[in-house]
Amino acid sequence: MDFLNAIVAFANFVFVPGLAYGAQLALGALGVTLIYGILRFSNFAHGDTMAFGTMATILVTWLLQSWGVSFGVLPTALLALPFGVAATALVVLGTDRAVYRFYRKQKAAPVILVIVSMGVMFVMNGIVRFIIGVEDIGFADGERFLISARTFKEMTGLDEGLAIRTTTVITLVTAAIAVALLFWFLNKTRTGKSMRAFSDNEDLALLSGISPERVVAVTWIIVAALATTAGVLYGLDKSFKAFTYFQLLLPIFAAAIVGGLGNPLGAIAGGFVIAFSEVTVTYAWKKVLGYVLPDSLAPDSLVQLLSTDYKFAVSFALLILVLLFKPTGLFKGQSV
Repeated sequence: MDFLNAIVAFANFVFVPGLAYGAQLALGALGVTLIYGILRFSNFAHGDTMAFGTMATILVTWLLQSWGVSFGVLPTALLALPFGVAATALVVLGTDRAVYRFYRKQKAAPVILVIVSMGVMFVMNGIVRFIIGVEDIGFADGERFLISARTFKEMTGLDEGLAIRTTTVITLVTAAIAVALLFWFLNKTRTGKSMRAFSDNEDLALLSGISPERVVAVTWIIVAALATTAGVLYGLDKSFKAFTYFQLLLPIFAAAIVGGLGNPLGAIAGGFVIAFSEVTVTYAWKKVLGYVLPDSLAPDSLVQLLSTDYKFAVSFALLILVLLFKPTGLFKGQSV
């Protein structure tokens, strides 16, 4: 019985949160890796693109709620998500036309585009904070839990309860659908194949008659959809705060680089590697070990390697290790 309690405690505090966080990082890393693979620069404004998309979704959510519109047991934000995606797509396409296109035509070095993206990042962060403020905003309505800890205890008779939050299931299902649609688009549609050809060999793609501006526009639209979806899922799971998305840039880039920058499959794997590394290192293992070990060996301390305040240090450490020993990542993307 104690062993089952240990498994449930591990699932409740490590495995299930790690799955949800990994899915959110994977969607964010997919956007980063698409821009790097096709447009050939590291987009430091990606975290604030997520923040902008989430802000737009929250504003539409509030509007729907003021009209008395809801989505039943599911969060109303899911109804607002397509509007958030559309608004973000317009903003990133406008930014590309106003800013990035000039540097592309000048054949600017990738490092110049990185610096430009940092400028875009600060502008977008300022706009988001000006419009919606700097406070924590909770916008998840509907049913909070699919299975509560109390219900689980009553069903199983165990001391430990397993709480399955609605937002966790929504995150996993939405992320699976988004990834499936992306891979279908890249592998089965003519536009997707054009994007892959452009990524593999830009000069040969141009000789084949592929329109670079079309490829760039479609890439930004897909990135806007991925960023907004990732941002909204993260906000539903935790809460929305503009500066949090700026901080998320490190684990998202770490996920993309650990998996293999420019490789979509690597971005997904990297997301889960980073998420489980962060959750595992910052979790206090006292409860789990208390169930597994005999009383004489049960720990008195929390058995926590790092405080949760330092979880981003785990991402940074993994990022450095990968850059030092395997710069192409787990799935052999492009070296940084």
